[in-house]
Amino acid sequence: MVTAVARKAAQKGRLMDLTSTVIIPLLFGSLGLFSLFRLLQWMRMRAYLRGAVVVVTGATSGLGKECAKAFHAAGSKLVLCGRDSEKLKDLAQELSAMTDHRKNIHKPHTVVFDLSDTKTILNAAEEILKYLGHVDILINNAGISYRGTIVDTGLDVDKKVMETNYFGPIALTKALLPSMIKRRQGHIVAISSVQGKISIPFRSAYAASKHATQAFFDCLRAEVEQYDIDVTVISPGYIQTNLSLNAVTADGSRYGVMDKNTAEGQTAAEVAQVVLYAVGQKRKEVLVAGLKPSLAVYLRNLFPRLFFNLMATRAKKERKTKDS
Repeated sequence: MVTAVARKAAQKGRLMDLTSTVIIPLLFGSLGLFSLFRLLQWMRMRAYLRGAVVVVTGATSGLGKECAKAFHAAGSKLVLCGRDSEKLKDLAQELSAMTDHRKNIHKPHTVVFDLSDTKTILNAAEEILKYLGHVDILINNAGISYRGTIVDTGLDVDKKVMETNYFGPIALTKALLPSMIKRRQGHIVAISSVQGKISIPFRSAYAASKHATQAFFDCLRAEVEQYDIDVTVISPGYIQTNLSLNAVTADGSRYGVMDKNTAEGQTAAEVAQVVLYAVGQKRKEVLVAGLKPSLAVYLRNLFPRLFFNLMATRAKKERKTKDS
């Protein structure tokens, strides 16, 4: 009996010795290596963004404005793009006023153009390259949303959404791409959407434009890898912005309603930080969404029939709500 107790005590002692001499030091060593890795990653990201020429479209509001703030705080040279010159000037002044000159000595530059007008896009690209010489990071953020039934939507509305969300961004990308290829350096970012991966009822024009965006920049990523140019596609879910308020409807008029899902979405500042880190870490693709939209993406690919049934049920429910 005594021998058994002594044997157990000896085994316990050896286990404690193993824990104290091997396992605990190993855990602390692993934590140390992980912390060192994160520190090096942060330092590399900081060096990558500081002084980089960053073009942000749709910079006067929502996610674009928050991205401008985030990249400015990181020390980047900003080119703020949008349709409203006064709002762009106000933002440039706001950023300059909040500048920590130890981190960022660069005054933001503003360029006014409309993404639905190809001619102004080409002129804007020429202006950017003339003023700054090159672009390190292009953030294609500007966009417009849509609400309506397919049967009631005029083709001109579909074209308007595609011009702003798809043709505009790719026109700007193509205008700046040759200079990136020549330098063998550059980073192109597309702010897409979860709806670039799945389609939900009464969003046809918007979902179509974002599916096209996803496909184009996936192709671009493969084609420009040989020139050491990075491409990042960000696919957010619902964000607390005015996107639904400013959405166009089937007849082209303004929707003017803040959807519940939009109001309860992530803040633009939170998503902007995700964009900042995704760019800094040169991520190829990032899905920024809650549990339900993320599950829906996988459901569409793994169990399409179930997904289609759920979307049909959603369409019936939304139609019933509108009719009541």
